[in-house]
Amino acid sequence: MLPASAVPEGWVAGRFSVLSPGTERRHLLGPGRDAGYMSLGLVDDGRWLLAPVPHGAAFTPDCPGMVRAPDGAPVQVAAVARFIQIALLGLDRLPPGSVADEAVVIGSGPVAVGCALELLRRGVKRIVVVTGRRYPPIRSVPGVVCTNHLDQQAGLVIDATGEPGRAVPLLAPGAVLGLLGTPENTASLPVLPLHRSGVTVVGMHELATSSPEAYQAAYTTAASWLDGRLTLRLVASWCRIVPGERAPEVYRLLNSPARPAEPFLLFDWGAS
Repeated sequence: MLPASAVPEGWVAGRFSVLSPGTERRHLLGPGRDAGYMSLGLVDDGRWLLAPVPHGAAFTPDCPGMVRAPDGAPVQVAAVARFIQIALLGLDRLPPGSVADEAVVIGSGPVAVGCALELLRRGVKRIVVVTGRRYPPIRSVPGVVCTNHLDQQAGLVIDATGEPGRAVPLLAPGAVLGLLGTPENTASLPVLPLHRSGVTVVGMHELATSSPEAYQAAYTTAASWLDGRLTLRLVASWCRIVPGERAPEVYRLLNSPARPAEPFLLFDWGAS
């Protein structure tokens, strides 16, 4: 989990990396998988590059799946925008007219925050977040209302937890269920009730249909909007930057009540 001490010539050094708890668990449980989700390196023109490589690893400037942040975007904006990009590409897959004035998001982690921000960018006025956390940082996203229980069924429900079965009781007849959080292999949905209710289930994986050009364009849109719409103080409040050497300690806390409250955890590989 520690980055290489030497960076090959022409490569970009991994300066920060972002932790996404659900993805990390799958990576660590899978055979031959490296821990790591997205490393950030700074290039000569002052832009952050984000690449899907292990934590703190160096990468080539043409690394597959890499995106380039806009000029001057702070590292917190670059990191949070990555999760807005995920939601942007996923929401583009929903049937036309699915996104209206209100939506329900299940979860309050980084994927849920990115989803709430993308819904805000699209003009959704009320975003109901269903979460068991008492004071989740997602509540400071404009337009978000947090609850641990939904009183009535909804027409658009987006699962950002990877446990889509929790969303089924929340679906109104004819509703759309978006799967933004990646489910485990063992996850299941009750097909017959969904069929009888006329529910549309949409897989929202970011790589389902996007070309490299569309992938970068979605990230540029997300980062530019975030940098211009919200203050850095608010964006930074959703982030915690931790020295990279403390990564094992953070991993041990992921499934405990003592885990950091901030949805976005960044490891700083230049800190000692």
